[in-house]
Amino acid sequence: MNNMYYIGADVHSNYTELAIEKNCQIVSRYSVPTTITAISQVLTTIGGQKYFAIEEGPMAGWLYRNLKDSVEDFIVSDPRRNKSIASDGDKDDKIDAGKLASLLRGGFLRQIHHTDDEQRAVLKHWVCLYHDRVRDAVRNINKIRARCRMHGVKIPRIVIRNAEKRTQWLSDLENRPLADQLSMLWVGYDANVIQVNLSKRHLAMQVKKHPVVLLWRQLPGIALIRAVTFFAFIDTPWRFRKKNKLWKYCGVGLERTASGTDKKGKPKPARLRLPFRVNRYLKNAVIGAARSAINQKDNVFRDHYERMLKNGILPSNAVHWRCPQDARRDLGDVENK
Repeated sequence: MNNMYYIGADVHSNYTELAIEKNCQIVSRYSVPTTITAISQVLTTIGGQKYFAIEEGPMAGWLYRNLKDSVEDFIVSDPRRNKSIASDGDKDDKIDAGKLASLLRGGFLRQIHHTDDEQRAVLKHWVCLYHDRVRDAVRNINKIRARCRMHGVKIPRIVIRNAEKRTQWLSDLENRPLADQLSMLWVGYDANVIQVNLSKRHLAMQVKKHPVVLLWRQLPGIALIRAVTFFAFIDTPWRFRKKNKLWKYCGVGLERTASGTDKKGKPKPARLRLPFRVNRYLKNAVIGAARSAINQKDNVFRDHYERMLKNGILPSNAVHWRCPQDARRDLGDVENK
């Protein structure tokens, strides 16, 4: 017990504050550059068992994969879970590192999963880059449409992607200042489209190394992007203790909330709702796949959806529904009240 050290790290792009706790006391502090070499040198000077904790951030995965072998346990924690304690009292980088070390010793940190496989991490980066470029393309085309609405002009659908039709349409536009503005905005949109296509080609080449993604693409409603998004963000399903945890992480599980009693002293009926804090990439992929499968013909997902509608389930709820056994397990005693 005397040789156990709990190390909290407040990570910034240029430097990292380290607070080392032993026997419920901060025994030393370090301020080092945020490099693997500098942090490793501090860890090598500490004897005994070392437990290391940081909060989730842009550099968390990089630090985890390079430092996890230097300590007994490396925890990337959820900063939203720590917010109440971190905001209590004085606050600076050294204090935050000390609080993180105390939370680590007490076992109060919620760990965020990071993959050990460098190739998986690279694939996830490409998936994130693809979705980021798609969002930028949508943002740019929305700006173009909004600019046209300011002048009462409606863009024909064919003009958006067809360069020849676009050039002709802009030359025929009577409002020349608007035409000049749209020409400039379309430069950004065209650049985003090129980036989207490049990133999609990179993903198509990388998924060849993962046969499970090719198998998923055979399912109704699942194409390349949805399959690789699910594969990259889940990494391994065994990191979830129960299937319900996986469903909630994907945004299709149900949270149960109950509080207080009624006038007769009986517990109030619990309420079920979809969780708010979910992985948005996965939720869009799963719900999008469900909607696409429902719109296709002759598949088990559409048949199950139609059966639920006949049983009186709302269409919005039927899209999120899983197999009946899991649904009943989530409901528990709620549906009996």
